[in-house]
Amino acid sequence: MTESSHESHENVPSRQRRRFPGISSRAYEHPADRSALVALRKLSGFDTVFKALSGLLPERSLRLLFLSDSVRVSDAQFTHLNSMLRDACYILDLEKVPPMYVNQDPQPNAMCIGLDEPIIVVTTGLVELLDEEEMRAVVGHEVGHALSGHAVYRTILLFLTNLALKVAWIPLGNVAIMAIVTALREWFRKSELSADRAGLLVGQDLQASMRGLMKIAGGNHLHEMNVDAFLAQADEYEKGGDLRDSVLKILNVLPRSHPFTTVRAAELKKWSETRDYQRIMDGHYPRRDEDKDTSVTDAFRESASHYADSVRGSKDPLMKLVGDIAGGAGDLGGKLRDKFTGGGGGAGTGKGDATNGSQEPRNPEDPEGPREPGSAGS
Repeated sequence: MTESSHESHENVPSRQRRRFPGISSRAYEHPADRSALVALRKLSGFDTVFKALSGLLPERSLRLLFLSDSVRVSDAQFTHLNSMLRDACYILDLEKVPPMYVNQDPQPNAMCIGLDEPIIVVTTGLVELLDEEEMRAVVGHEVGHALSGHAVYRTILLFLTNLALKVAWIPLGNVAIMAIVTALREWFRKSELSADRAGLLVGQDLQASMRGLMKIAGGNHLHEMNVDAFLAQADEYEKGGDLRDSVLKILNVLPRSHPFTTVRAAELKKWSETRDYQRIMDGHYPRRDEDKDTSVTDAFRESASHYADSVRGSKDPLMKLVGDIAGGAGDLGGKLRDKFTGGGGGAGTGKGDATNGSQEPRNPEDPEGPREPGSAGS
């Protein structure tokens, strides 16, 4: 066990784990998340312009709200969380430890927000739900958001989501805002996969990460749950059903700021088994001082390659169809008709069958969606 220290800002892990001095967020970022962030960072003056345009955001009010109506984590309050926070910053080599607050809310949730400086907020529901190692992964997840610079975009997403609700009564006033919100949510879902990886690098306990995601999905009933069965759900979700189910999956995920919990668990386990993860654990990873030399073209090429591999390896009926078409297996119209009609009937009958067999999906979630089930560690 590593010896504890209370000197100045030094952060020391509570147990022996590998540290990653100077690690760049590129080491753990999802390819789609990474390519977007690299492109933004390469734009001269982007941060200055972005923050200027974001000047209307009530950040001071937000900070005062948490300061006045939440409990700030420190050596005197929620000391175990304070140790985890300093631990996570030590392992990922984040120089400045962000403020962290505990907010009274039975819904398990966590978030990293802020424009000038990130702040981390966790709910009492999450603190009471997770054990120490599970919570360590979540804190690492949030520190990963901070290191990646996600807090700015998350803050804007929350602001625009609330704004969209306020102007929903104005004709067409909600359309433009929701277009931006939808795009931000798509990016943020990818950033969640990145932050899950950061949480694993901090906790260095895959089973704890899996347990935490299971609890977020099914509550504090570990004796009733099984990791392998939970991951089997993700596999069934990905490959199950027909093209209509694939479309419903897309419609179900659009209002969410987070991927589905089983999908997060499967993605994290898959990454933990890659050579990329092992290289990081062996001490071979991109450094922050190399970020300025990062190639936007290479980042986008890697992202495109990742998606091509995902499509080829996907078990989802729609993705398999896309792969078949890309490989020259047939025309799009004919493939879609055959898939939806069972491959045998004429066009007229097939269209009727498809229409009769489908129904308008009901979105089970609150459209504002900042805290849908499975959103902990946002």
